[in-house]
Amino acid sequence: MNERVEALRRRTFAFGVAVLALCRKYPETPEGRVARYQLAKCGTSVGANYRAVCRARSRAECLSRMSIVLEEADEAEYWLHVTLEASLLVRPLVEPLAQEAGELVAIFTASLVTARRNAGE
Repeated sequence: MNERVEALRRRTFAFGVAVLALCRKYPETPEGRVARYQLAKCGTSVGANYRAVCRARSRAECLSRMSIVLEEADEAEYWLHVTLEASLLVRPLVEPLAQEAGELVAIFTASLVTARRNAGE
């Protein structure tokens, strides 16, 4: 596995762990529980699905999995912004993860565009 792929594997894993740490801080309110649950699912799914990208058996499977990674990262960014706008948690706790989610969305968007172009799609 090349260095770039391994670095991204570690980064997506760290993102999932950080998401779970943040989820422990949500208030025990109906809206806090919904946001926590949704964020925990999509935030940890980014790394889990990136691992599947790394183990893809075909270009088509790789592209499909990469699309899922992008969707999950985008959803995580969404729930982090909902958290901020709904004042469920204080900004300094959420902003670094929201920024990381945005960076992951940008990385996976660019990767998917490049992979599709290379596949002739």
